[in-house]
Amino acid sequence: MSSSQSIPNEETIAAAAQITVFDNKGSQAPFGDIFASVKTVVVFIRHFFCGMCQAYVSQLAAVSEKSLSEVGVKIVVIGCGEWQLIDNYKKDTGFTGDIYADPSRELYRKLNMTVETLAGTPAGEQKRSYVTGALSNVLKSIWRGPVSHPLHMGKQGNISQLGGDFIFGPGNTCQFAYLMKHTQDHVEVAELMEAAGVKST
Repeated sequence: MSSSQSIPNEETIAAAAQITVFDNKGSQAPFGDIFASVKTVVVFIRHFFCGMCQAYVSQLAAVSEKSLSEVGVKIVVIGCGEWQLIDNYKKDTGFTGDIYADPSRELYRKLNMTVETLAGTPAGEQKRSYVTGALSNVLKSIWRGPVSHPLHMGKQGNISQLGGDFIFGPGNTCQFAYLMKHTQDHVEVAELMEAAGVKST
C-alpha cells in the first residue's frame, strides 16, 4: 500500500519536523516532537467536519491501548482546521489519543498532500470499510458540525483538502506513507496497524 514515491525523503522530514502544530489547548509544538522518541502512526484527516474521516478515526479509537503499548507505538491525528475544534472531535469520535491542528496547511503541503477534491470513491472501485454510506456520513457530519457547534462554522478547515496516513519515528524517519486520492481513501486501519507492527486483538 505504501509507495516509495509517497515516502518523504530525509530533507523533507527534517523540514516538516520544524513546522509547528497546535494542540487542544492552543499551545504550539514542532511536528517532530510528536515522533522524536516513539514510532507514531500519524493520520492526516481532511477537515474536522468530515463525516467520513470521523468514521475512520472512530475505527482508530477501537485499536486497543494494550496492543499499541506492547510494541511501543502511538497514534495521533492531525486536522487542517482550528485547534478549538479538537476537544469536540475527540468526543464525537471516541478517540483518546492526541489530536493536533495545522490550520495553515503548511505541514500538509510539505508532506505532499496537495490534492484538493470533493470526489468520492471512483465507480468500480471497492469502498473502504469505514465508508458505511455516503448520505449517512454527510448527515452525521452536518449534525456533529455546524448544527451542534454553530460557533465552529468556518473553522473546520478546507473542505476539499485530502489527507494521508504515515508512520514516523523514532526520530526523523518514515517507514510508511499513503496519500489519499479521493475523500474516502484512508488506508484500512487493519493494514495500517500491520504496517506499524501492531498485532490485531
